[in-house]
Amino acid sequence: MHPSTLAKRGTILLFLVIVAFYFFGLGRLPLLGPDEPRYAQVAREMFMRHDLVTPTLGGHLWFEKPALLYWMMIASFKIFGVSEWAARLPAAISGLLTVAAVFVMGRHTGRDDEVRSLGFWSAVAAATMIGVAAFARAASFDILLTMTTAWTLAFYVLADVGQRPGDYSDPSPGLRNWFLAGFYSLIGISLLAKGLIGIVLPAGVLAFYYLGQRRLPGRKLITSLAWGVPLALLVAATWYAPVIRRHGWLFIDQFFIQHHFARYISNKYHHSQPLYYYLLVLPLLLIPWTAFFVAGLLQSKSWLVGFRASRVTQVEANVRQLMLLALAWLLFPLLFFSFSNSKLPGYILPIVPAAALIVGERLKRLSKTKGPEASTWPIAATAILSLLFAAGVIGYAFRTGALSVAAAAAIAAPLLLASAWAFAFRRRAVVLALLAFPISTVAVLVVALYCVAPAFADVDSSKRLLQLADARGYSQTPIYGMQRSDRTPEFYASGRIAYGGDGEPVMYESPGQVIDESRRRGDVLLAFVPVRELSQLTRMTSAQTEVIGNNDRYVIVAVRAR
Repeated sequence: MHPSTLAKRGTILLFLVIVAFYFFGLGRLPLLGPDEPRYAQVAREMFMRHDLVTPTLGGHLWFEKPALLYWMMIASFKIFGVSEWAARLPAAISGLLTVAAVFVMGRHTGRDDEVRSLGFWSAVAAATMIGVAAFARAASFDILLTMTTAWTLAFYVLADVGQRPGDYSDPSPGLRNWFLAGFYSLIGISLLAKGLIGIVLPAGVLAFYYLGQRRLPGRKLITSLAWGVPLALLVAATWYAPVIRRHGWLFIDQFFIQHHFARYISNKYHHSQPLYYYLLVLPLLLIPWTAFFVAGLLQSKSWLVGFRASRVTQVEANVRQLMLLALAWLLFPLLFFSFSNSKLPGYILPIVPAAALIVGERLKRLSKTKGPEASTWPIAATAILSLLFAAGVIGYAFRTGALSVAAAAAIAAPLLLASAWAFAFRRRAVVLALLAFPISTVAVLVVALYCVAPAFADVDSSKRLLQLADARGYSQTPIYGMQRSDRTPEFYASGRIAYGGDGEPVMYESPGQVIDESRRRGDVLLAFVPVRELSQLTRMTSAQTEVIGNNDRYVIVAVRAR
């Protein structure tokens, strides 16, 4: 079989494996954290009302995020029914589309198979980075914005990178206009994905990109603003126009002023972190490719000074242009979010595709280098880190007992094998050594999903507790809480959660208030009570209580005032 045919079949096989991995086990875990259940519930309420304009949570207006993720969930609910799998499907699709955008950008640098391998290796890196793989398994706006940002810049690359007279990659003027139309349309979609940041990110990245080249954008790009900006606004107006018409200043104040500007300049939402926070988060999001990313950054000087050199081929100039764009894509969001007073790990997820391009360039070069002259220190460093992580997992299991030794061994085994394989082949067959890391990452994530995550997820979800309550005949009983941070009942017990006038679930601070509520209602109610406070409630003689179950954080109790 011809080597190129074999390579194409290998690429197709890899693509199918990645697709299967991203769709695998989406419904294995309950909805977790404060965001997943709320986003899924907002989408369900819009779906049940047949309303694509007004997001609500518990019947209260919910203007925290724009509508694109809700629309995708609604479509998923319509096709597959309301479930955890359907709620997470849009995120998985967004993750795969992010990988596809990275692949397209890498492939655009040239026609030669050796050059186009940049697309292959960048896609492998993007698909197996912990940041993309993890967020693509959660109902998240962050992975959605990552996807739209990646495709926005992919269309820019198609329209602009490599545009020199006589260059084989130079599209016809009409085709280039279509690429620019895609660029502006994706900006509009990004505005629907997560608000104003959808235009801030690509604008800032391109400003840094041209600043790094010490030149202005070309005339074609500048003149396209006249029709491109209205196109982006027209796309965004599919939701912003009707929601503003329906809710006016209330929407503008809550969505733009409170959840954009106040979130950025203040600690109103209690997500404060130090200035260097994302320097610590980013290496974790890039696992297992962190060492390769560092190796790529060490070569960044050549991208800044070399892409215009007269002795550089057009293909190499294209690659360096793409790397310079990736560097700008990395730096601008990192600086922008570092100066925000509200920081969460997912905020910098949109820069992970840029890191994947930088890693892909290093992997491409390593894969073409043979013999002892290959600089394989990133392979050795990653193999050592894999060994340390495997040892840490086993040590954690023995020391705490929170993880079974068998589960720890199942997680450690792929890491140990990958390390041994990488050390064995890093000088003789670099490609085989490189492939050990994505394969082991997928294996570890699959094992963790089935052997480890369910036990930990049970602590952070009310699903099992509510199922126990339903089995005892409390399926219609209203639900209250005592200082509860768990938001999962808002999805799993929708329609039964008591909300206050502020749109937040009613929380009581003492057992006496829970009993008074039962007396006021003249009926039994369910209460989520922190484990440490259970005895205060059960000892009170003014109420009859029935402890239904606990997940080591909260206990669900049926309360009836005497």
